[in-house]
Amino acid sequence: MKILRTDSTNKDFIQLVKQLDELLAAMDGREHDFYNEYNKIDSIKHVVVAYNGAIPVACGAIKEFTSNTMEVKRMFTCSEFRGNGFATKVLNELETWAEELGYDYCILETGKKLPDAVRLYQKSGYERIPNYGQYVEMENSICFKKHLMR
Repeated sequence: MKILRTDSTNKDFIQLVKQLDELLAAMDGREHDFYNEYNKIDSIKHVVVAYNGAIPVACGAIKEFTSNTMEVKRMFTCSEFRGNGFATKVLNELETWAEELGYDYCILETGKKLPDAVRLYQKSGYERIPNYGQYVEMENSICFKKHLMR
């Protein structure tokens, strides 16, 4: 497994996000347009891509939410590589990067229809919080927060 720090112009990240969006469009149905509005990748400075050999298999990103909090975005692992620790490695790298940049917290939103993602965040030390920002009124959203150990 290789982990690459990059930005949202990375072609492998763009391809993985395309797969993620296809999955979410099928899952979210009518709500997909709402969520999609808040998941643009055109200017994300902090992206992680995980590789199995030369094959890009997982990704994630962080972007500033407040002066002391990064928001985790665009977490995805290709279906055939799930259960092999790629998502955990990506998440850990994003948290480390956020700490290196001086942030104290990571927050994120995921969906009730993504139980594997919910388990990942819970086992990684994230605590459920009230839905924040644009997700306040979204019934299918679940939000989490983690205090980073700087």
